[in-house]
Amino acid sequence: MSVLTQLKHIVRRIQSSQPALASYSPRALSAFALLALLLILFIGHTILRGPAGWWGHGGGFGAHGSLDRPLGVEDRMIEAEGLYNEMVRERIKFVNDLGGPGAVDPWPRGSGWRAEYTLWDFFLPSFECPRQTTRIGKMGDGGKWVCGMELLARKPEVVLYSFGVSTDSSFEAAVLDKAPGAQVWGYDYSVNSFGPQIVNSPVLQPRAHFHKWAIGGKDAHGPEYDPDFQVYTIETLMLLNGHKFIDILKVDIEGSEFDVLAGICTHYLSAGRPLPFGQLQVEIHAWDSKQTFADFLAWWELLERAGLRAFRTEPNLVYVNLIGAKPNLAEYSFINVRGHHDVISSR
Repeated sequence: MSVLTQLKHIVRRIQSSQPALASYSPRALSAFALLALLLILFIGHTILRGPAGWWGHGGGFGAHGSLDRPLGVEDRMIEAEGLYNEMVRERIKFVNDLGGPGAVDPWPRGSGWRAEYTLWDFFLPSFECPRQTTRIGKMGDGGKWVCGMELLARKPEVVLYSFGVSTDSSFEAAVLDKAPGAQVWGYDYSVNSFGPQIVNSPVLQPRAHFHKWAIGGKDAHGPEYDPDFQVYTIETLMLLNGHKFIDILKVDIEGSEFDVLAGICTHYLSAGRPLPFGQLQVEIHAWDSKQTFADFLAWWELLERAGLRAFRTEPNLVYVNLIGAKPNLAEYSFINVRGHHDVISSR
Protein backbone atom coordinates (compact mmCIF):
# COMPACT_ATOMS: atom_id res chain seq x y z
CA MET A 1 0.00 0.00 0.00
CA SER A 2 1.44 3.37 -1.03
CA VAL A 3 2.09 6.23 1.39
CA LEU A 4 -0.67 8.26 -0.29
CA THR A 5 -3.23 5.42 0.09
CA GLN A 6 -2.32 5.04 3.76
CA LEU A 7 -2.81 8.75 4.28
CA LYS A 8 -6.29 8.58 2.67
CA HIS A 9 -7.28 5.76 5.03
CA ILE A 10 -6.16 7.77 8.02
CA VAL A 11 -8.15 10.80 6.88
CA ARG A 12 -11.31 8.69 6.42
CA ARG A 13 -10.92 7.25 9.93
CA ILE A 14 -10.54 10.71 11.37
CA GLN A 15 -13.64 11.91 9.54
CA SER A 16 -15.73 8.93 10.72
CA SER A 17 -14.62 9.50 14.31
CA GLN A 18 -15.44 13.22 14.51
CA PRO A 19 -18.69 12.82 16.54
CA ALA A 20 -16.83 10.86 19.17
CA LEU A 21 -13.85 13.22 19.48
CA ALA A 22 -15.59 15.32 22.12
CA SER A 23 -15.56 12.34 24.46
CA TYR A 24 -11.74 12.35 24.60
CA SER A 25 -9.83 14.26 27.29
CA PRO A 26 -7.70 17.32 26.33
CA ARG A 27 -4.58 15.28 27.05
CA ALA A 28 -5.67 12.52 24.68
CA LEU A 29 -6.52 15.03 21.96
CA SER A 30 -3.10 16.68 22.40
CA ALA A 31 -1.41 13.31 22.08
CA PHE A 32 -3.41 12.58 18.92
CA ALA A 33 -2.45 15.94 17.42
CA LEU A 34 1.22 15.31 18.19
CA LEU A 35 1.00 11.87 16.60
CA ALA A 36 -0.59 13.37 13.47
CA LEU A 37 2.16 16.02 13.24
CA LEU A 38 4.87 13.37 13.55
CA LEU A 39 3.18 11.33 10.81
CA ILE A 40 3.09 14.36 8.49
CA LEU A 41 6.77 15.08 9.16
CA PHE A 42 7.64 11.43 8.50
CA ILE A 43 5.80 11.42 5.18
CA GLY A 44 7.48 14.68 4.12
CA HIS A 45 10.91 13.34 5.09
CA THR A 46 10.26 10.13 3.15
CA ILE A 47 9.35 12.06 0.00
CA LEU A 48 12.37 14.36 0.25
CA ARG A 49 14.72 11.41 0.69
CA GLY A 50 12.84 9.27 -1.79
CA PRO A 51 13.97 7.90 -5.14
CA ALA A 52 15.19 10.18 -7.87
CA GLY A 53 11.81 9.82 -9.57
CA TRP A 54 10.30 11.96 -6.79
CA TRP A 55 13.03 14.55 -6.37
CA GLY A 56 16.45 15.16 -7.84
CA HIS A 57 17.41 13.49 -11.11
CA GLY A 58 14.35 11.41 -11.99
CA GLY A 59 11.20 12.58 -13.81
CA GLY A 60 9.16 15.75 -12.89
CA PHE A 61 9.76 19.43 -13.47
CA GLY A 62 13.56 19.82 -13.27
CA ALA A 63 16.23 19.64 -15.95
CA HIS A 64 15.51 15.93 -16.42
CA GLY A 65 11.80 16.16 -15.68
CA SER A 66 11.90 15.90 -11.88
CA LEU A 67 10.62 17.98 -9.05
CA ASP A 68 13.71 19.92 -8.08
CA ARG A 69 15.22 20.05 -4.64
CA PRO A 70 18.43 21.92 -3.82
CA LEU A 71 21.31 19.94 -5.32
CA GLY A 72 24.82 19.70 -3.98
CA VAL A 73 27.74 21.12 -5.93
CA GLU A 74 28.75 17.71 -7.29
CA ASP A 75 25.17 16.98 -8.43
CA ARG A 76 24.98 20.37 -10.13
CA MET A 77 28.25 19.63 -11.94
CA ILE A 78 26.78 16.37 -13.28
CA GLU A 79 23.63 18.18 -14.45
CA ALA A 80 25.69 20.94 -16.06
CA GLU A 81 27.91 18.48 -17.91
CA GLY A 82 24.85 16.76 -19.33
CA LEU A 83 23.42 20.03 -20.61
CA TYR A 84 26.79 21.04 -22.03
CA ASN A 85 27.08 17.77 -23.92
CA GLU A 86 23.65 18.40 -25.45
CA MET A 87 24.92 21.73 -26.74
CA VAL A 88 28.02 20.05 -28.22
CA ARG A 89 25.81 17.60 -30.11
CA GLU A 90 23.78 20.52 -31.45
CA ARG A 91 27.01 22.25 -32.53
CA ILE A 92 28.16 19.18 -34.45
CA LYS A 93 24.80 18.93 -36.18
CA PHE A 94 24.82 22.64 -37.09
CA VAL A 95 28.35 22.42 -38.52
CA ASN A 96 27.43 19.34 -40.54
CA ASP A 97 24.27 21.05 -41.83
CA LEU A 98 26.51 23.83 -43.18
CA GLY A 99 28.74 21.36 -45.01
CA GLY A 100 31.36 20.56 -42.37
CA PRO A 101 34.05 22.66 -40.65
CA GLY A 102 35.85 23.52 -43.87
CA ALA A 103 32.70 24.98 -45.42
CA VAL A 104 31.68 27.25 -42.54
CA ASP A 105 32.21 30.97 -42.96
CA PRO A 106 32.57 32.41 -39.42
CA TRP A 107 31.26 35.82 -40.54
CA PRO A 108 28.80 35.17 -43.39
CA ARG A 109 27.22 37.95 -45.40
CA GLY A 110 24.03 38.01 -47.43
CA SER A 111 20.63 36.52 -46.72
CA GLY A 112 19.12 33.12 -46.04
CA TRP A 113 19.56 30.69 -43.18
CA ARG A 114 23.23 30.13 -43.99
CA ALA A 115 23.96 33.73 -43.00
CA GLU A 116 21.88 33.79 -39.82
CA TYR A 117 24.75 33.19 -37.41
CA THR A 118 28.21 34.38 -36.41
CA LEU A 119 31.21 32.50 -35.09
CA TRP A 120 30.05 32.90 -31.50
CA ASP A 121 26.77 31.03 -32.12
CA PHE A 122 28.72 27.77 -32.39
CA PHE A 123 30.35 28.21 -28.98
CA LEU A 124 27.61 28.88 -26.48
CA PRO A 125 28.45 29.14 -22.76
CA SER A 126 26.14 26.28 -21.87
CA PHE A 127 27.85 25.09 -18.70
CA GLU A 128 26.19 26.18 -15.48
CA CYS A 129 28.57 27.46 -12.80
CA PRO A 130 27.72 25.55 -9.58
CA ARG A 131 28.25 28.72 -7.52
CA GLN A 132 27.20 32.34 -7.86
CA THR A 133 28.32 34.03 -11.09
CA THR A 134 29.52 37.60 -10.60
CA ARG A 135 30.87 40.21 -12.98
CA ILE A 136 34.09 41.64 -11.53
CA GLY A 137 35.77 44.87 -12.64
CA LYS A 138 34.55 47.98 -14.37
CA MET A 139 31.56 48.14 -16.70
CA GLY A 140 32.36 47.90 -20.40
CA ASP A 141 35.76 46.71 -21.57
CA GLY A 142 37.78 45.30 -18.66
CA GLY A 143 35.30 43.42 -16.48
CA LYS A 144 35.15 39.61 -16.32
CA TRP A 145 32.62 37.00 -15.17
CA VAL A 146 33.82 34.88 -12.24
CA CYS A 147 32.35 31.68 -10.81
CA GLY A 148 32.22 31.44 -7.02
CA MET A 149 33.62 34.84 -6.06
CA GLU A 150 31.70 34.60 -2.78
CA LEU A 151 33.67 31.44 -1.98
CA LEU A 152 37.03 32.84 -3.07
CA ALA A 153 36.41 35.96 -0.97
CA ARG A 154 36.48 33.77 2.17
CA LYS A 155 39.60 31.77 1.29
CA PRO A 156 42.72 32.62 3.29
CA GLU A 157 44.85 32.40 0.12
CA VAL A 158 43.75 33.09 -3.46
CA VAL A 159 46.14 33.05 -6.43
CA LEU A 160 45.32 35.17 -9.50
CA TYR A 161 47.54 35.16 -12.59
CA SER A 162 47.04 37.91 -15.15
CA PHE A 163 48.54 37.33 -18.61
CA GLY A 164 48.25 40.65 -20.41
CA VAL A 165 47.95 43.77 -18.28
CA SER A 166 48.00 46.73 -20.68
CA THR A 167 46.83 49.91 -18.91
CA ASP A 168 43.70 48.61 -17.19
CA SER A 169 43.81 46.61 -13.97
CA SER A 170 40.21 47.10 -12.83
CA PHE A 171 39.54 43.36 -12.82
CA GLU A 172 42.64 42.50 -10.81
CA ALA A 173 41.98 45.36 -8.38
CA ALA A 174 38.37 44.24 -7.87
CA VAL A 175 39.45 40.67 -7.09
CA LEU A 176 42.02 41.91 -4.57
CA ASP A 177 39.42 44.17 -3.02
CA LYS A 178 36.77 41.44 -2.69
CA ALA A 179 39.18 38.73 -1.51
CA PRO A 180 41.49 39.96 1.28
CA GLY A 181 43.51 36.75 0.96
CA ALA A 182 44.16 37.22 -2.75
CA GLN A 183 47.42 38.09 -4.46
CA VAL A 184 47.95 38.72 -8.17
CA TRP A 185 50.92 37.99 -10.41
CA GLY A 186 50.86 40.01 -13.64
CA TYR A 187 52.90 39.43 -16.83
CA ASP A 188 53.07 41.74 -19.84
CA TYR A 189 56.21 42.56 -21.85
CA SER A 190 54.56 45.61 -23.45
CA VAL A 191 54.09 47.70 -20.27
CA ASN A 192 56.07 48.43 -17.12
CA SER A 193 53.50 47.93 -14.36
CA PHE A 194 49.92 47.22 -13.45
CA GLY A 195 47.32 49.84 -14.31
CA PRO A 196 46.47 52.82 -12.08
CA GLN A 197 43.78 50.89 -10.20
CA ILE A 198 46.59 49.01 -8.44
CA VAL A 199 49.60 51.31 -8.80
CA ASN A 200 47.74 54.18 -7.12
CA SER A 201 46.38 52.04 -4.27
CA PRO A 202 48.64 51.72 -1.21
CA VAL A 203 46.27 49.03 0.09
CA LEU A 204 46.34 46.79 -2.98
CA GLN A 205 49.87 47.35 -4.23
CA PRO A 206 51.60 45.08 -1.65
CA ARG A 207 49.56 42.12 -2.90
CA ALA A 208 50.35 42.69 -6.58
CA HIS A 209 53.50 41.36 -8.29
CA PHE A 210 54.38 42.46 -11.82
CA HIS A 211 57.02 41.16 -14.28
CA LYS A 212 57.76 42.55 -17.73
CA TRP A 213 57.74 39.09 -19.28
CA ALA A 214 55.87 37.39 -22.14
CA ILE A 215 53.88 34.17 -21.92
CA GLY A 216 54.46 31.31 -24.33
CA GLY A 217 54.19 27.59 -24.95
CA LYS A 218 57.97 27.18 -24.53
CA ASP A 219 60.49 28.82 -22.24
CA ALA A 220 62.76 31.31 -24.04
CA HIS A 221 64.40 33.46 -21.39
CA GLY A 222 67.88 34.16 -20.16
CA PRO A 223 70.89 36.15 -21.38
CA GLU A 224 70.92 34.44 -24.79
CA TYR A 225 67.43 35.80 -25.60
CA ASP A 226 66.10 39.28 -26.31
CA PRO A 227 66.13 41.10 -22.94
CA ASP A 228 62.89 42.89 -23.90
CA PHE A 229 61.10 39.66 -24.80
CA GLN A 230 61.70 37.07 -22.12
CA VAL A 231 59.21 34.21 -22.55
CA TYR A 232 58.00 31.96 -19.73
CA THR A 233 55.60 29.04 -19.62
CA ILE A 234 52.87 28.86 -16.99
CA GLU A 235 54.56 25.84 -15.40
CA THR A 236 57.87 27.71 -15.04
CA LEU A 237 56.12 30.73 -13.52
CA MET A 238 54.31 28.56 -10.99
CA LEU A 239 57.59 26.90 -10.05
CA LEU A 240 59.30 30.29 -9.59
CA ASN A 241 56.41 31.55 -7.46
CA GLY A 242 56.04 28.38 -5.42
CA HIS A 243 52.45 27.76 -6.55
CA LYS A 244 50.71 24.42 -6.92
CA PHE A 245 47.43 25.86 -8.17
CA ILE A 246 45.99 29.05 -9.67
CA ASP A 247 42.45 29.97 -8.61
CA ILE A 248 41.86 32.44 -11.47
CA LEU A 249 43.78 32.73 -14.74
CA LYS A 250 43.04 35.88 -16.75
CA VAL A 251 44.31 36.00 -20.34
CA ASP A 252 44.15 39.08 -22.59
CA ILE A 253 47.13 38.89 -24.95
CA GLU A 254 45.81 40.28 -28.24
CA GLY A 255 45.48 37.11 -30.31
CA SER A 256 48.32 35.13 -28.76
CA GLU A 257 45.77 33.30 -26.59
CA PHE A 258 45.41 30.64 -29.28
CA ASP A 259 49.04 29.50 -29.20
CA VAL A 260 49.47 30.00 -25.44
CA LEU A 261 46.35 28.13 -24.36
CA ALA A 262 46.88 25.40 -26.95
CA GLY A 263 50.39 24.90 -25.58
CA ILE A 264 49.16 24.73 -21.99
CA CYS A 265 46.33 22.30 -22.77
CA THR A 266 48.49 20.05 -24.95
CA HIS A 267 51.21 19.89 -22.31
CA TYR A 268 48.89 18.87 -19.48
CA LEU A 269 46.85 16.47 -21.60
CA SER A 270 50.05 14.74 -22.74
CA ALA A 271 51.19 14.45 -19.13
CA GLY A 272 47.81 13.07 -18.04
CA ARG A 273 47.40 15.87 -15.52
CA PRO A 274 44.54 18.31 -14.95
CA LEU A 275 45.07 21.95 -15.83
CA PRO A 276 46.62 23.84 -12.90
CA PHE A 277 43.92 26.50 -12.63
CA GLY A 278 40.31 26.58 -11.46
CA GLN A 279 38.86 28.95 -14.02
CA LEU A 280 39.88 30.95 -17.05
CA GLN A 281 38.76 34.43 -18.08
CA VAL A 282 39.98 35.12 -21.63
CA GLU A 283 39.35 37.69 -24.31
CA ILE A 284 39.27 35.91 -27.67
CA HIS A 285 40.47 37.86 -30.70
CA ALA A 286 38.96 36.02 -33.66
CA TRP A 287 40.52 38.19 -36.33
CA ASP A 288 40.06 37.01 -39.92
CA SER A 289 43.77 36.83 -40.67
CA LYS A 290 44.46 34.51 -37.76
CA GLN A 291 42.55 31.33 -38.61
CA THR A 292 39.71 29.59 -40.42
CA PHE A 293 36.58 28.31 -38.73
CA ALA A 294 38.07 24.80 -38.80
CA ASP A 295 41.17 26.11 -36.99
CA PHE A 296 39.05 27.84 -34.34
CA LEU A 297 36.88 24.76 -33.85
CA ALA A 298 39.93 22.53 -33.37
CA TRP A 299 41.36 24.98 -30.82
CA TRP A 300 38.08 25.17 -28.90
CA GLU A 301 37.69 21.40 -28.84
CA LEU A 302 41.23 21.12 -27.45
CA LEU A 303 40.19 23.36 -24.55
CA GLU A 304 37.14 21.15 -24.00
CA ARG A 305 39.23 17.97 -23.97
CA ALA A 306 41.46 19.56 -21.33
CA GLY A 307 38.39 20.08 -19.12
CA LEU A 308 37.40 23.68 -19.82
CA ARG A 309 33.69 24.50 -20.03
CA ALA A 310 32.42 27.95 -21.02
CA PHE A 311 29.88 29.32 -18.54
CA ARG A 312 29.62 32.99 -19.56
CA THR A 313 30.38 35.24 -22.51
CA GLU A 314 29.86 38.81 -23.57
CA PRO A 315 30.87 40.57 -26.79
CA ASN A 316 33.53 43.25 -26.78
CA LEU A 317 32.25 45.78 -29.32
CA VAL A 318 34.91 48.45 -28.82
CA TYR A 319 36.28 48.14 -32.37
CA VAL A 320 32.78 47.93 -33.80
CA ASN A 321 32.21 51.36 -32.26
CA LEU A 322 35.59 52.80 -33.22
CA ILE A 323 36.12 51.61 -36.78
CA GLY A 324 33.06 49.59 -37.75
CA ALA A 325 34.92 46.28 -37.48
CA LYS A 326 33.28 42.87 -37.23
CA PRO A 327 32.23 41.79 -33.71
CA ASN A 328 35.14 39.37 -33.55
CA LEU A 329 36.23 40.07 -29.97
CA ALA A 330 34.49 38.26 -27.14
CA GLU A 331 35.09 37.72 -23.44
CA TYR A 332 34.66 34.09 -22.33
CA SER A 333 34.75 32.58 -18.87
CA PHE A 334 35.54 28.89 -18.42
CA ILE A 335 35.39 26.59 -15.43
CA ASN A 336 37.87 23.71 -15.17
CA VAL A 337 35.88 20.53 -14.49
CA ARG A 338 38.94 18.30 -14.09
CA GLY A 339 40.95 17.72 -10.97
CA HIS A 340 39.81 18.95 -7.58
CA HIS A 341 39.32 22.56 -6.54
CA ASP A 342 37.04 24.54 -4.25
CA VAL A 343 34.65 25.97 -6.83
CA ILE A 344 33.54 22.55 -8.17
CA SER A 345 33.59 20.63 -4.90
CA SER A 346 31.70 20.84 -1.61
CA ARG A 347 34.53 19.06 0.26
